Amino acid sequence: MAASTDPRPARSRARLLEAAAALLRAGGPSAVTVDAVVRASNVARATLYRHFPSGNDLLAAAFYALIPPAPLPPQDGTLRDRLVAALDGFADLVAEAPISLAATSWLALGGGLDPSWWGRGDREIESDAVRTLRERVAEQYAAPFDAIFDSPDAVAAFGEVDRMQAVALLLGPIVLGKLSTLTDFDYREVARAAVDGFLAARGL
Repeated sequence: MAASTDPRPARSRARLLEAAAALLRAGGPSAVTVDAVVRASNVARATLYRHFPSGNDLLAAAFYALIPPAPLPPQDGTLRDRLVAALDGFADLVAEAPISLAATSWLALGGGLDPSWWGRGDREIESDAVRTLRERVAEQYAAPFDAIFDSPDAVAAFGEVDRMQAVALLLGPIVLGKLSTLTDFDYREVARAAVDGFLAARGL
């Protein structure tokens, strides 16, 4: 007879993560403190540290839980149409679920890293939770464009594409618009200008 698995650790982890995600959604990263999560989840502090070695690990896991799937562009249409659709989808995602951009900002500012990291750039000291979040964010940014650049017509038109550079050129204006906090920033117009500039630089 197979031994039964104690469900309590999984339940405790789920309650901690649910509480952390709710605090993150309502108050941003600064709201996700160990004390606040312990109070909201009604889980003991010692139990929290068995699941999440540090507050940064807990916050990284909460970010991961809230990041929505990447919006994939349609498979039909011209390259321009699909690139515009990818940018429109990302603009909608940033507007409706800004948690993705918040996670990016947290990581970019050294979230999850010991202060001694600055000046060394040694990412080996990242915890598994922070590294997993970083990979998830990178995947979300890249997935829509990988789907386009891997298509036969894109390969025929562009050849080998530097994906990091392409994503920076295409998404950069959208991200800047969000960070600017300008209320009259026209994401749709900027998305089309970014795509047209990207294509023009490649003679298309």
